[in-house]
Amino acid sequence: MDIQTFNADWLNAWSEKDVERLVRFYTEDCDYKDPQVPAGLKGREALRTYLSGLFAATPPIRYNPDETWAIDGGFCGRWFADIGDTGEMGRMRGFDLVILRGDEIALNEVFVHNLPAA
Repeated sequence: MDIQTFNADWLNAWSEKDVERLVRFYTEDCDYKDPQVPAGLKGREALRTYLSGLFAATPPIRYNPDETWAIDGGFCGRWFADIGDTGEMGRMRGFDLVILRGDEIALNEVFVHNLPAA
């Protein structure tokens, strides 16, 4: 698997707020954690429900991959995100820990830092 391509495609699904495409990146029994759900979610259906609510409540966000590093069983990826149509609402820098099972994400832990608007 080319992790840079996988990461770019996955982040694009986040940017497009495409819930159905996005959940297909994850295993049925995935573990997902981010600052909004630090205790985590278990399973594709819980992730689908969470993402549907999250995307309905957030402005446009464009996720741009920065760097990826292969690790045993997956990869780590750093990204930048522009919030709002042109980044006028702020920026974030994020980091994902991704553990894969085959070609799907079994564990995704997200770390985010807010940055000043562009």
